[in-house]
Parts: sequence; C-alpha cells; structure tokens
Amino acid sequence: MTLFTDFGLAQPILKALAAEGYEKPTPIQAQTIPYAMEGRDVCGIAQTGTGKTAAFALPILHRLSQNPKPRQRKSARVLVLSPTRELSGQIADSFKAYGRNLKLTTTVVFGGVTISRQEKELANGVDVLVATPGRLLDLVDRKSLTLRDIEILVLDEADQMLDLGFIHALKRIVTLLPKERQSLFFSATMPKTISTLADSFLRDPAHVAVTPVATTAERVEQSVIFVPTNRKQVLLETLLRDPSIDRVLVFTRTKHGADKVVRGLDKAGIVGAAIHGNKSQPQRERALSGFRDGSCRVLVATDIAARGIDVEGVTHVINYDLPNVPESYVHRIGRTARAGATGLAISFCNDEEKAYLKDIEKLTRLKVPVMPLPEGLPAAPAPSEHRGEPQRGRPAPHSRGHQGHGQPRNADPNAEKGPKRRRRGGKPGGGQPQGGHPSANQQRHSQGQKPAQGQRPQQGSRPAQAKSAPSRPEGRRGDGAQVAWLEKSPRRR
Repeated sequence: MTLFTDFGLAQPILKALAAEGYEKPTPIQAQTIPYAMEGRDVCGIAQTGTGKTAAFALPILHRLSQNPKPRQRKSARVLVLSPTRELSGQIADSFKAYGRNLKLTTTVVFGGVTISRQEKELANGVDVLVATPGRLLDLVDRKSLTLRDIEILVLDEADQMLDLGFIHALKRIVTLLPKERQSLFFSATMPKTISTLADSFLRDPAHVAVTPVATTAERVEQSVIFVPTNRKQVLLETLLRDPSIDRVLVFTRTKHGADKVVRGLDKAGIVGAAIHGNKSQPQRERALSGFRDGSCRVLVATDIAARGIDVEGVTHVINYDLPNVPESYVHRIGRTARAGATGLAISFCNDEEKAYLKDIEKLTRLKVPVMPLPEGLPAAPAPSEHRGEPQRGRPAPHSRGHQGHGQPRNADPNAEKGPKRRRRGGKPGGGQPQGGHPSANQQRHSQGQKPAQGQRPQQGSRPAQAKSAPSRPEGRRGDGAQVAWLEKSPRRR
C-alpha cells in the first residue's frame, strides 16, 4: 500500500485525511490497517512518533461508519486505553479529526478533573471512549459506565502501562469486556511480561513491528557532555541562550528535579514550564499549550508525562538527567526530528550516570559523541545563592559507599524521597559533624573563622559558614558566553 486511497477507507475518512494533508501511510499504518480492517486482532511493536494512532483509528472509524448502531446508555462501542492524560487527549483529538465528517461521538476520561462532568458525557452513550485505566474503573465502580457493549479494544503503550503499575487494573478490565471483540495491542517493547499480557487480550493476532526501540531516529544528531551535577543548571542556561534552540524539551528523572530546573530558569530570565504527574490537569494543559504556540520555549518533563507529548517543531531534546532505563532514552530523543525534520539531542552526564550511558550505547549499538563543556561556562553557584533549596543528588566525593539505599547506580537516590540535607566536604547529613572529627571538618570550612566547638547549630543551617565564602564565584557571571561548538551546528527550524 502506497497511498491511503489504496485501503478502501470510507470517503468521509479520506476527505478528512486530505484536509490534514496526509497521502502516504507510515510503515506501521501500512502494515496494521489491512489486518485491522479484516477484523483481526493485532499485536504491534512501535514506538511513539511512528503514526500508531492513525494505524488503529482509521480502520476503527471505517468499521463504525459501515456498521452504524444506536448508542447505548452509559456505554461505548470502542474503548482505547492509554497510560497518561496527555496521550489520551491526543488520541481523542485524532479520532475527532479523522472522523470529522462522520456522525460519531468521541469522549475522553482521565483523572485529575471532576468525574461528574464525565458521567454526564457518558450518560447517553458514546461511540469511542478513550480512557486511562484508573478513571475508567472509577466510572465502572460508580455504575456510570458499562463495558458490556465494547466491540473493539485498543491497548496503547502497553509497556508504559506496566511501568506505571496498571497491571492489576488491566487484568480486571479484561474480565469486564465481552469475549467476542476485536483487540489491537501496541507496545514499544515486547519483553516476557508484555507478551504474557498480550496473550490475555488477543486471539490469534497478526504481528507487526516497525522501528524497534533500539533503533534511534536517524535524523537525530546526538551528543553527550560530561558535567558535574552542580554545574548542570548553569550549563542548561548557557545552552538555552543560543538562538538556534527554537523549541526544546528538557528531561529530568524526577518531578522535584523538573520543578527545580524551572525555578532556576526563571531566576535566569528564561521562560520555561514543567509537566509531571504532580501538576493539576489545568496546569499541564497550560504548559503544553504554551509550548505548542511558542510562548513557552522550554518544556521540562519527566518520562511518564512526556510519553503523551507530540509537538511538532521540537528542535532540541536535552537530557538533564540520563534515564536509568536505556529504552527511555530512545523515547526521549524521538521527540525531535519528526515529520522529516532534523533535530539535536544533548545529554548531560555526571560521574554516576556514566553507567547509564554505557547501557544506552549497548542498546543502540552506537557510541554517543562527546562534546566539551562550552567555553566561558560560569562556575557553579555558591550554596548561599540557593538557601532553602537542599542540594539533592550531588554525590559526596569521599563516600561512594554512603549513597545507595538499595540504589547503587542511581545518580539521584534522594531526589525521589526528598530528605532535606546539606553537604559539606562530602559529609552527608545536617550540621552535626560525622565520625567524631569536628576539628577536621571545622578546619575545612572555617576560612579563617574559628567558632568554638559545641556552639555549632544542630540541624544544619550553618549561618556563619554560609556568609564566609569569599573564594566562591558571585552569581552566574558570564551568562552571555558564546557556545562555540554549538554555533557550528546548522540552525534547525
């Protein structure tokens, strides 16, 4: 199949595709649509950005248009399950766009918003329901929804579903569905756990696979910069002053880390927004809207929230923290270089993240080129500049054995839990000296002051030491420093 017109899709659908400017199907669409239109179950391996949504939406819309039925109260004919709010919203938007010339209704339900409004939308029944598993079961438990009339089930991003702990919800949902149905199952990877889940949903499926997760986007130019943790923020701010970075997606490992990066950008006069699971739905929608319309040039996200982000024109992806799951790296950098465009992916790597980098290179079978730190990069800010913001995740230079808590390779072991601590000379904990060596610790930090022992604060604010750091750099000088190596790259639009 070389054109959408070759599939035998209904004319109203072809008209909508023409209005969207779509003529040729992507590989996953070309393989999936014929099987789906035959009514077969499909098990597809395809990562985000390959055109997966249209691969299942188009044949579903065609089937509904060819077999119209009256809607049943509190029910739906098609159920699409997705892991995140953002992805659910985008799938629903795609159904509405491709089915604009059909008299079909599409509703999306997810958590974070009032459930009563969703109950009203479902009261008279809908044709297509897009949902996250948790909110779907909430509606079922409230007897506001029944799944007895589902004709087609789509499970999208199955691997992410399991990562988010939806396995028990999915097992329960499958028991509520009619056994006679068509099921379309998609995942970026297919380990044994996903394969077992697929077996419980599918009957004699056709298997399709495109762009394995180990294959990174060919048009993405990748690089890595080795940088200490405490200089990552300054490095990010320096890079973002390059005008060729039109729209950048920055990835952090934790929600706290995303918020901290945005606060730092705000202090530097750079407009940015964070999107993660702790943000309310209106906050997430505002952040995405600003990123799409260009009013917000920098979007900082965690892996989970970013799985549903599909924004055109992302010129750069910056991995502020390298992911500890190598497949996540491929998903991240795949957010740029879409629709034939080029893109640049830059990763920051501290000493403890080098193990993650090795795992990524092993998975992708590619060596990520190393870039030097930009010339004129300002020094790390003094701790006194960020009073009230604990220094999380910075490894102690003398205490590799101390990090851990069961996570020996996690560069941010405490960012998830968020204990407040401040480090001095590689010693974890508060102001209390460790190991019974107050005189040695005092010598390292006194800078000419000799406070009497026994008068030091017990819980770590150390006001006298915070004031006595004349050798530390002042502020973030050098903000306008040129990034010589970055300027060599062609400007991407």
